[in-house]
Amino acid sequence: MKFRIVNYMSGDSNPLPVRPVSTDRKRMQLILFEDSKVGALKPLVNLKPVYSLTTGFRTLREKMEQAIGRDSELTFHLRRCLAPCFSEQNPSCIVNTIRESEVLLINGRMICSEEGCRMLSERAFEPGKAYLQDGTLLFARVPSGILADETGALPDLIESSYLAGVLKTQELTGFRVVENLWDLIAFHTDELHKDAGTLELGRIDGQIHPSAVLVNPSCVYVGPGAVVRAGVVIDADDGFVAIGAGAVAEPQAVLMQNVYLAPRSRVRPGAKLYSNVSIGSFSKAGGEVEDSIIEPFVNKQHDGFLGHSYISSWCNLGAGTNTSDLKNNYTSVRIMVNGREHETGLQFLGLLMGEHSKCSINSMFNTGTVVGTAANIFGGGFPPKEVPSFSWGGSSGLESYDPDKAVETARRVMERRQVSMSGAYESLFRLIAGTFGPEAVFT
Repeated sequence: MKFRIVNYMSGDSNPLPVRPVSTDRKRMQLILFEDSKVGALKPLVNLKPVYSLTTGFRTLREKMEQAIGRDSELTFHLRRCLAPCFSEQNPSCIVNTIRESEVLLINGRMICSEEGCRMLSERAFEPGKAYLQDGTLLFARVPSGILADETGALPDLIESSYLAGVLKTQELTGFRVVENLWDLIAFHTDELHKDAGTLELGRIDGQIHPSAVLVNPSCVYVGPGAVVRAGVVIDADDGFVAIGAGAVAEPQAVLMQNVYLAPRSRVRPGAKLYSNVSIGSFSKAGGEVEDSIIEPFVNKQHDGFLGHSYISSWCNLGAGTNTSDLKNNYTSVRIMVNGREHETGLQFLGLLMGEHSKCSINSMFNTGTVVGTAANIFGGGFPPKEVPSFSWGGSSGLESYDPDKAVETARRVMERRQVSMSGAYESLFRLIAGTFGPEAVFT
């Protein structure tokens, strides 16, 4: 089985209405691009392009595909190191290639608003013009020659300042753009409600045990093949609950106040999921989960509290893991990124964890903790608020995690879910591992 997370993340929701096609649509290539600001979103984008991040229950890419409609094709620009793996996962997609003489660039960090949908539908972009918001390039309609070098290659990252300097510009306002690691949580509640607007709430196709309780079923969706077992409480009296195709809610689980279970995910017995929770495909969720985003293939099936957190694919939270998402003095949470402290402005923020990271039983994480890619955390007490990628240890100190051991562990984890680690994925994994080592700061 090939490693193809992107397909698993698409869900089973309904597309937004498609608007009429304008006459120049087929002649202009639409490219969703990565810009130089994606570096601020590491470690969450170490192994994937920025538009594969989730807020609400859809990725930024899926939201953009909803915006442009089925009549248009979206093509993709991303860092060269990611391209082989992304192309393997998305074999039908055009990647880092220009096919048309005219291109419409669309920033991959942008969450499309109503105005953005209108502009895309009507192709309301002047040739040779860049559309910016606070210095960030959102859209640009340009001839292809302005992007590619003499060999036809696209730059690794697209610089807003360069295009703004050679094109006419227009300032836009009101667009939501992911600028910081914590924005995914900050935007999550609003985006979850927007995404829910495309669900067929009130449709119950799955198997519901007679002893399960459904409150306000008009705001409940249970997809084909989904199973709701004995004693489950689905309370949509204050929000919605959606259980995707083939997903399972095990006995005595409670789901309420805006919960989305992606297809083939699983909620463990006695779990409590409430207040804006999104669970990705093939993930397992147990214990208490509040206001959090869990990507596909995550294992958080044991007791413990997870709040206002973002957990990337292939992470495993040991039994009894708890996150703090509120400071004792109720002030806004600060986080550490690359050794620098940042003020988030959020009163609630828990754990932000990169792909393939793990923690042992009874682990504890302070408010606003950032854990990198393939970190292995164990031992008593709180680990540092910034845990580097490919590190090993905990509160008593961190050291480098051997890349060969990290790769072997990742391979085993993926095989347990019947997913093989491809050569392209392993190469990317090792490339990212190579950027961490003696030069990383371990405390």
